[in-house]
Amino acid sequence: MSRAREAGRAIVHGLSLGLLGLVLLLGLAVIGVPALVGGTSLTILTGSMSPTLPPGTLIVVKPTPVDEIAVGDIMTYQLESGEAAVVTHRVVARLTDSASGEPRFVTQGDANGSPDAEPVLPVQVRGTVWYAVPWLGWANQAVNGAARQWLVPAAATALFAYATILVLSGVRDRRRRRTR
Repeated sequence: MSRAREAGRAIVHGLSLGLLGLVLLLGLAVIGVPALVGGTSLTILTGSMSPTLPPGTLIVVKPTPVDEIAVGDIMTYQLESGEAAVVTHRVVARLTDSASGEPRFVTQGDANGSPDAEPVLPVQVRGTVWYAVPWLGWANQAVNGAARQWLVPAAATALFAYATILVLSGVRDRRRRRTR
C-alpha cells in the first residue's frame, strides 16, 4: 500500500475515532450525567429566554429543593401542577404566602417585557437549569417520540455495520502484509 493511501487511511480512522469520542461525550452529557443526578434533558423551543437560552438549546434540569431557589436562577416549572407542559424562565422575585408561609416564585423570560402572570407554586417546580448545550436540542427533538422508535435502531445498526467493516478491513490488510 502506498504511503499516501496509508496516510489517508490514518486520517479517516482518526476522524472516525474523534467523531465516536464526540458522540460518546455528548451522550454522557445528555443522558448519563442527568440520569446520575435525577435530572431531565429538555429542549428550549421558544425565544422567551434569548439570548441566554435561544431556541434549540438543550438544557439539563436538576431537581432543586425550593428553599435553595434564589432570584436570578433559571427554573423549569409546570404550567399547571400535574400537567406535562413545562416552562423555563428566570426567577425575578421570591414571595411568601402570608397564610401558609409557602414560597411563591415570580418568573420572567429574559426576552419578555414583563413577568409571567401567575406566581409559581412549589408543587409546580421541576428544578433549575444545571447546564445547557447550544443547538443540541434540535437533535434531541428530532429523535423524540415516533422518530426515536426507528431512528435509534437504524443509527445503531449503521454504527455496528461501520465498525464491522473497519474490523474486517483491518484483518484483511494485516493478512496482505504478512503474505508480502
